[in-house]
Amino acid sequence: MDFCLAQANITPEQIDYVAFYDKPLRKFERLLETYLAYAPAGYRSFRKAMPVWLQQKLYMPREIRTGLRDRYRGRFVFTEHHESHAASAFFPSPFEDAAILTMDGVGEWSTTAMGVGRGNQIELTHEIRFPHSLGLLYSAFTYYTGFKVNSGEYKLMGLAPYGEPKFRDLILKNLLVLKEDGSFQMDMSYFNYCQGLTMTAEKLHRLFGAPPRKPESLLTQREMDLAASIQSVTEEVMLRMARHVRKTSGSRNLVLAGGVALNCVGNGRILREGIFDNVWIQPASGDAGGALGAAMFVWHQLLEKPRKIQQPDAQRGSFLGPCFSDDEIAEFLKSKGAVFRTLETDDALCEYVSRLIAEENVIGWFQGRMEFGPRALGGRSILGDARSPRMQSVMNLKIKFRESFRPFAPIVLKEHAHEWFQMAASTDSPYMLLVADVHHQHRTAADPSEAASFGIEKLNYARSVIPAVTHVDYSARIQTIDAERNPLTHLLLSKFHQRTGCPVMINTSFNVRSEPIVCTPEDAWRCFRMTDIDVLVLGRHVLLKTEQPNQMTEAEREQHLKQFELD
Repeated sequence: MDFCLAQANITPEQIDYVAFYDKPLRKFERLLETYLAYAPAGYRSFRKAMPVWLQQKLYMPREIRTGLRDRYRGRFVFTEHHESHAASAFFPSPFEDAAILTMDGVGEWSTTAMGVGRGNQIELTHEIRFPHSLGLLYSAFTYYTGFKVNSGEYKLMGLAPYGEPKFRDLILKNLLVLKEDGSFQMDMSYFNYCQGLTMTAEKLHRLFGAPPRKPESLLTQREMDLAASIQSVTEEVMLRMARHVRKTSGSRNLVLAGGVALNCVGNGRILREGIFDNVWIQPASGDAGGALGAAMFVWHQLLEKPRKIQQPDAQRGSFLGPCFSDDEIAEFLKSKGAVFRTLETDDALCEYVSRLIAEENVIGWFQGRMEFGPRALGGRSILGDARSPRMQSVMNLKIKFRESFRPFAPIVLKEHAHEWFQMAASTDSPYMLLVADVHHQHRTAADPSEAASFGIEKLNYARSVIPAVTHVDYSARIQTIDAERNPLTHLLLSKFHQRTGCPVMINTSFNVRSEPIVCTPEDAWRCFRMTDIDVLVLGRHVLLKTEQPNQMTEAEREQHLKQFELD
């Protein structure tokens, strides 16, 4: 709130409305009804949840007024959770009208909502209600395969291509009844999230023949097959929902939000199936984006303010966070005794950094405003050469401190994307929320010995001339870069293309495992010191690791590494 007020240069007294992204009383009602329905089985979960509700969550106006220094005297508006998601998807989109599909774990009662947006109004017409939830179904398998719920879903999606969907039919036969319109009902006897502190029940463990995998233990082919199976089921549900909302809305455009809309593999399937002509996905599809949606809902829907359609969209590249001037950055670097050089122009900067990337250096790229949402889009990114066969393992193990199987995403010049990936020339993926396959002409001949490999062993074989961003099934989570949304990164990638003939680089978030994306120059400096990032670029200032005094000692690095092992 402080940041937003400072950016707008206003005080709390000048605010007309404060909007919150769901209705706490209705959510509390759902919790109480669920606990009563499962009593006494849910007592432990009830006892754990109640203190924070009775002390804080039921008193959001008080909490918000406190955050605004008790200086706000205006109205509060509590939009419904899926209204907030829908508003965040439609209002910034480039469409005059669009079908709306929102999917997540759960809001108040809704877990999925469908509807339509026209002009400056949205209408939700269909919903699926708790406890039946595509997001919670996916999270249940996240838990069962040993990953952390609400953060490990990305890992499950990344693990899926290593496996075969051997359990797909078992899931569809036992865990849910799926209808043609995408609606479904889950058999709750297999799940424990309504009444317990875990996601899955003993009945599910018996069905799949084993207890949940212990976190950080060895991944086996079974977990990979489970990941492939639930991913396949999720895609099937998403496709059926998309076909249904296409039919009921009559629109050729689709907008998506909610945590499930971050499943870029499913999004890619919807686009490839040709159900809609155009698809736009809110970059901050999770609950963070609800804040944006709630504000836009009040502005357009309640206050009936006109909506101006903007191209390519009104999201501003999702660069909505803090930024720092070159002078501020230089002052900070001097205070740390850092050795750096300053390039005089953007052209000189990008020429120099593109050469460093082509020489297989790993770059911490800190430019302009921070991204809003979970994806690094070129504001707070780690960049590398996608042509390097060693780059995926180096960046995963020595920089991100995460599992070696995790794929990296390519950034590609928008004008060349269709030449390298199986996507139409008109397709835009600026927010890294679509998956497409690498074109056949850029794939390499299969190694005969690969046929005998299983699971993680498949990592040992290059599949294309850009192996660092080509997943084991030849897919890639693509971010297209254009000069309008992201001019500096577009210039850097253009320089790299001129130098190498390749318009593709690696882009991953500027952080290490279990930490948020870096926000400030100090965050970036700390991450640079504690990892094997070779070069740090802060604005027009460039730091080489080899030139820095006071390198982090092995003892300090070990201390940090222990933190990640514990997490």
